Amino acid sequence: MLVLISVVLALALGFALKICWSDRRALRGLHLAIQNHRAFRANEIPGAESRDWRQVCADTNELIQELSRLQQLRTGQLAQLEATLGSLQEAVLIVDEQNHILLANSAFAAIFPKANNIVNERLENVLHSSVFLSYVESVRQQNAQPQKEIEFAEGNRSIWVEMTGSSIPPLDGQKGNWSLFVIHDITELKKLELVRKEFVANVSHELRTPLSVIKGYAETLVDGHHDMPVEDRDRFLKTIQRHTERLNSLLEDLLTLSKLESINPGLRRESTDLPALLENIIEDYRIRPAAQEHRMVLEGDIAMEPLLIDPLKVTQVLENLLDNALKYTPKGCTIQIRSKRKEAEVELCVADNGPGIPEENLPHLFERFYRVDKGRSRDKGGTGLGLSIVKHIVQLHHGRCWVESQLGQGTAFYFTLPFRSNGG
Repeated sequence: MLVLISVVLALALGFALKICWSDRRALRGLHLAIQNHRAFRANEIPGAESRDWRQVCADTNELIQELSRLQQLRTGQLAQLEATLGSLQEAVLIVDEQNHILLANSAFAAIFPKANNIVNERLENVLHSSVFLSYVESVRQQNAQPQKEIEFAEGNRSIWVEMTGSSIPPLDGQKGNWSLFVIHDITELKKLELVRKEFVANVSHELRTPLSVIKGYAETLVDGHHDMPVEDRDRFLKTIQRHTERLNSLLEDLLTLSKLESINPGLRRESTDLPALLENIIEDYRIRPAAQEHRMVLEGDIAMEPLLIDPLKVTQVLENLLDNALKYTPKGCTIQIRSKRKEAEVELCVADNGPGIPEENLPHLFERFYRVDKGRSRDKGGTGLGLSIVKHIVQLHHGRCWVESQLGQGTAFYFTLPFRSNGG
């Protein structure tokens, strides 16, 4: 009897183990089907043929199909969204709750050239800015500023952006909102703002000195003109007159520069005989007192077809360059105006054999208010705007200007004028 009971128990245990093993195989197959998003067929796995397993398989297959449908819908929505946003000029960035990048349009890559193929990357691995990451978190918490200006360091330069962020529902129906950012590149605006601030500071500085001198001498004359010696009074008045003329020159140059930079710079082109124009300019300078102890020379092509230029503004360019040469070269130096015809343009040069300019100053000479020797320039009445005016007039004619110089060997200012107008 005991043997019979043992045999029955052994058979029951074996049958139970077989059922457990079949269920285990069926569960493993079910897990793989779910993991691989494919249909689960009960008849392919021994032990999963029962009615209960068939029902589990049917329910599981429905879930797998629904999950695949949702993933295809999410992929399609993202592709449609990317196609829609791709044509926008504004940069668009979408991240999920874990800071994974879901979408970045082509305008975003234009602002950040190094950010290529960044979908599914972590945001902090792409854009290195603690300020930006803090702003992302504040957008996620819905307590961010409506707009935020952020600076990104890219090597030796900075990228400034204006960013607007908002929280949006996820397209895949998962928990946790996504964050959408619209980004405007304001780097050029920041540069212009810096130029404007520097310009205002320079103008203020240039005006302060003559105004302070005029104010000081005028107050002295007002307080002591009754008992002041005549020679002192005359000297004071001449000083006031000199600084007033300097102020007037500065204001005239500022107005000229403002006009040249406006939408309508007043360029009046006409057919001009350039050799005749150069001859008239050089003859006018030869009889000026400032040029009496300098040698003025004109060299170049005499036979040249007329140019379509503004003769008054080109004359202003040459006069500015000649005035500089007369101011900053000692007596006895030679000043030349040279012209040379090239393929589609004429190259003009105002050269001297004076002391020259240090090499480190050459790239900055056409900047507004830049001076090689600030004290010496002011003593000679320079405003620091002449070469900037030269550059603007030449560019309005679609030409180029540059300078070549070596210490002790003189300086040569070059500019070109095209034979054919490109408009403007």
